[in-house]
Amino acid sequence: MSTNLVDMCVFQKDPSIGVPDVMSLAWFAKSSHPTTQQTFRWTIDYSFVWSETGTLKPGVFFDASQTWPADPGVVKPSTPTVAGNQIGFGRPEGAYTFTSAPTPGAEAGTLYVKQGSDLPLRQASVGIGMSGAGAFAVQAQPNLNLNFTPHPTYFLAAGTYQQGEVLNVGTITNVLPVEFPPNVYSMTATLNPDNSWTLVSTAEINALDTKDEIAERRGALALVAGQ
Repeated sequence: MSTNLVDMCVFQKDPSIGVPDVMSLAWFAKSSHPTTQQTFRWTIDYSFVWSETGTLKPGVFFDASQTWPADPGVVKPSTPTVAGNQIGFGRPEGAYTFTSAPTPGAEAGTLYVKQGSDLPLRQASVGIGMSGAGAFAVQAQPNLNLNFTPHPTYFLAAGTYQQGEVLNVGTITNVLPVEFPPNVYSMTATLNPDNSWTLVSTAEINALDTKDEIAERRGALALVAGQ
């Protein structure tokens, strides 16, 4: 929920992902008017993604041109319809594309991208997504294999953002880490008038709302009974 007109942006960080120079993307972003509530829902299902970004740097947009399903726990190459943890990325016949290519020695827990010798420098970017949207990207380079070992953490920021935007996470201020306690799968964040954040479980919010509603009804009944 927000008390100001802002873009709410959810992004991921993963310092141990295993790929140098990887960049976080604005995973989800929605404009939010004061007193309104925005809902972000996701599932932990991965994908391989690429985009013809030019030089990958903060402020450019990663618009996925191709998305193939990925699963770190399935040790085999992905296809357009079946998730695995290995994929190839190249530019055969002058057009970028994923291929169902194996990575020798691949192990469960990591997502592998085998980049072809035909990739030009600073033209395309490749990465991984979650729940249908790009989350991390890195500049594509010829003959350089990438091993993504995802352990994502989630963050919320308010400002001016668009989904797919490459972020400079080091310059984003007033970021809210969104942590989910054990067996809790829904959290509610409120941007307060002083731009501080409040984060509680959605179940707790619902319980308070129900308590207030019951109290109001009891008050009304008491007034009626006193007439």
